[in-house]
Amino acid sequence: MSTKYTSSRVLMRWLWRGYLRHHVGLLAIALFFMLLEGASVGALSYMMQPMFDLVFVNGSANALVWVSLAFFGIFLLRGVSSVTQKVILATINQRSEAHMRTDMLDRLIHQDASFHQTHPPGFLIQRVQTDVAAINQVWQALITGSGRDVAQLVAVLGVAISVDWRWTAIMLVGVPALVLPLSIAQRYVRKKASQARDLGAVQATRLDEVFHGIVPIKLNRLEDYQTGRYATATAAFVRAQIRSAFGASSTSGLVDLMAGVGVMCVILFGGREIISGEKSVGEFMSFFTAIGLAFDPMRRLASIMGIWQAAAAAMERIKELMEAPISLVSPSDPKPTPTGLPEIRLDKVNLSYGEAHILRDLSLVAEAGKTTALVGASGAGKSTIFNLLTRLVDPQEGSVTLGGVEVRDLDLGDLRDLFSVVTQDALLFDETLKENILLGRTDVSDERLREVMDVAHVSDFLHKLPDGLETRVGPRGSALSGGQRQRVVIARAILRDTPILLLDEATSALDAQSEKVVQKALENLSGGRTTLVIAHRLSTIRAADKIIVMERGKVMDQGRHDDLLQRGGIYADLYRLQFQDGKTLIDTDGVHAQISRGGDPRGDEEQAGLLRRFARRLFG
Repeated sequence: MSTKYTSSRVLMRWLWRGYLRHHVGLLAIALFFMLLEGASVGALSYMMQPMFDLVFVNGSANALVWVSLAFFGIFLLRGVSSVTQKVILATINQRSEAHMRTDMLDRLIHQDASFHQTHPPGFLIQRVQTDVAAINQVWQALITGSGRDVAQLVAVLGVAISVDWRWTAIMLVGVPALVLPLSIAQRYVRKKASQARDLGAVQATRLDEVFHGIVPIKLNRLEDYQTGRYATATAAFVRAQIRSAFGASSTSGLVDLMAGVGVMCVILFGGREIISGEKSVGEFMSFFTAIGLAFDPMRRLASIMGIWQAAAAAMERIKELMEAPISLVSPSDPKPTPTGLPEIRLDKVNLSYGEAHILRDLSLVAEAGKTTALVGASGAGKSTIFNLLTRLVDPQEGSVTLGGVEVRDLDLGDLRDLFSVVTQDALLFDETLKENILLGRTDVSDERLREVMDVAHVSDFLHKLPDGLETRVGPRGSALSGGQRQRVVIARAILRDTPILLLDEATSALDAQSEKVVQKALENLSGGRTTLVIAHRLSTIRAADKIIVMERGKVMDQGRHDDLLQRGGIYADLYRLQFQDGKTLIDTDGVHAQISRGGDPRGDEEQAGLLRRFARRLFG
């Protein structure tokens, strides 16, 4: 096997230690019944000799009775053994498959944000669903092969040898010639199966992108374009699957070729002995029945190699994902979680993604129990600060502390229990409204739930829903409006009742009426908490205790709203661009401008100058 692949022994050891050893008792029982089933086939071939010689040739009435009863007993044993081992194997298969999928999800869901940035959802879905099913298919085939098929092959070959060892040797003369072709076929199957797995992941990713982006696809008339992309990926997947199937089927075809050569040679050699009377017809029938019954297990055992190579490609990927290191973990000896309302402090923090410098020697303080706002262009590093605080990422240099304790020194679960986060992407699950607020909690009373909904203004629209709290909100909350989804997320945050609140553009996607309601809910939420706000609409942060102006990963200015306006600079330019004369509204990206009440900013020399100066500061 090529050295670029993980060895079969390593993969089987991983599969056994991780999953199959939990079912060793059931496996032993299944193997026992497989051995009985396989041995019964050998008994069938053995009974051909007395049936032909004693019954059909000699005409013995006594032999007729016991031979017929023997055949009935053999088929009864075979039927009971077959049903029993198949039910046991199905049980093991389903349980181990569920175990593996749950383990994979648990491992993947704890991976770092950087991992999920490089592994698209479609890729991971393919691994969890399709690849796990392929692995369980191959181990079941292996167990069946090592039990029933090997037992059957040994039994019938034993019968064939007992009849005439020379005939058996002649029959198997072509086996050594199969070694090299089978080895080549196995490598080919594994290569094509690996390609098919990758292309299957591409298909899943395409579908994930299409169904999550169905609205912009329709608005931009991209139906044919997206269908074409998926059709191209599907065609490549089909080609790889066909080639993999060809390689896998060629193994059983090679066995048939070997068997054909063997049968021809045995007929030529043994036929003369039958004609000369050296062997009886019963012996010949017993031998050929045994050899005929040997073909199926031989073909299945040969095809297992093809199945194994196809599944090994999937197993390698799953093993790689399951063993991928998780870099952001809790310390071995975590410090106590800070109590009360903690102060947030970043000191000389540097963070880069590859060659891109996100934060440059950044220092800032968000006072305990106060509201601190972050403003600046996209890419200034505002959201990255949130990721640092919650340890979705760690800086290369500098320190991030809460209440004087470095976040790296806190237990990861305890750290994240300090935060409630509300973002512009109000993520809801396809569950009931109640479940989307509780998120699995069972310790919340009905009174507390009503109180939370009142504060978050969820009660304002609850009566409009067909089933009230039991109304399903649809995929990603599609059954609710943007403002309603946002209020549900705020209700979650209120229910968490954490000392720190992170608001990331929580109202940017809302209309004016929804924004007013949501802003009121946010004010209720932020009271008595250390609050950090990212906002492009400066109207939402004028009352903040401190406003920090960021640019290219640095703090350029900070202070209260009035002080920043008096000093001039980036914030003052932003404010005037958004509000001067009520004409121009520009978000803090400094990229898009629109007219809210008539007029043309290009005709306003002062505002055009502000825009040019702001653009120079942003882009040099």
